[in-house]
Amino acid sequence: MRRKYYLLDVFTDRPLAGNPLAAVVDCDGLDSAAMQRIAAEFNLSETIFLFEPRDPVNTALLRIFTAKAELAFAGHPTVGAAVLLGELRGHELLRTQDVRVVLEENIGSIVCVVRQRPGKGKQAHFTLPKLPVQAGVPRSSDRLAAALGITAAEIGFERHVPTIYSAGTAFTFIPIASLAALARAQPRAALFDAALAPIEAAFLYTRETIDPQHDFHARMFAPSLGIAEDPATGSAAAAFAGVLMAFEGVPDGSHALTIEQGYEIDRPSRIVLSLEVERGTLFEASVGGNAVIVGEGFLDV
Repeated sequence: MRRKYYLLDVFTDRPLAGNPLAAVVDCDGLDSAAMQRIAAEFNLSETIFLFEPRDPVNTALLRIFTAKAELAFAGHPTVGAAVLLGELRGHELLRTQDVRVVLEENIGSIVCVVRQRPGKGKQAHFTLPKLPVQAGVPRSSDRLAAALGITAAEIGFERHVPTIYSAGTAFTFIPIASLAALARAQPRAALFDAALAPIEAAFLYTRETIDPQHDFHARMFAPSLGIAEDPATGSAAAAFAGVLMAFEGVPDGSHALTIEQGYEIDRPSRIVLSLEVERGTLFEASVGGNAVIVGEGFLDV
């Protein structure tokens, strides 16, 4: 059967940057095993499959696969799917107004808003389906440092220490003291999985940035999921809201910050994380960014 697909670059406003995404839109008859094989064929960070929604008031049912496993939730597939659906189903509307897209993911229904301002690319943001929660206790800084090829002294800055948070997908968050140390970090195959288990993904971040207008610089490694290094990780940015609440003393009100990622692998990306804080508690958060459609084609499977 011939199946239409699109290729997008997400968390960027220009082609051949950001995080690439394959989106299959003709999915009738595909079971989980077939979708996993197709995702392995694309061999990108994630491949998505769009189905008719279970609830007709929603826009689409979305399933997300890495090259090795299905995910309940991920950020760049959510942003990419919203922008693609906004373009395919609401192209004319986007010229004059924002378009609401509701995606049914394994974690639950996610509300997205797609917009295009004059002279700017398409962008989308989604409200977190679950607020971040602490999801475990990480290994010692010595073990984490050894697994990343850096020193224990280079882990941590200000009040920040390693933590584990999840907003649907769990990450070990490892603060790194400098941009130079973060650039040197690289998973050591023999040590990484043991040091991170049972959390398979590590999100490293530092306050030093390449672009002075950005707030944090990050890298994400998840080799056991088939992701040697992710250009941009929206689900980690979602969980990072919990890290900020734990260590930054975020005051009441509305806040937005930009996380830069992917620079070390020549895929510069920008993720916008917004927080709504009331009485010292995170009330709502959203993740957003640009996405561009860079190609389309057909699979004969």
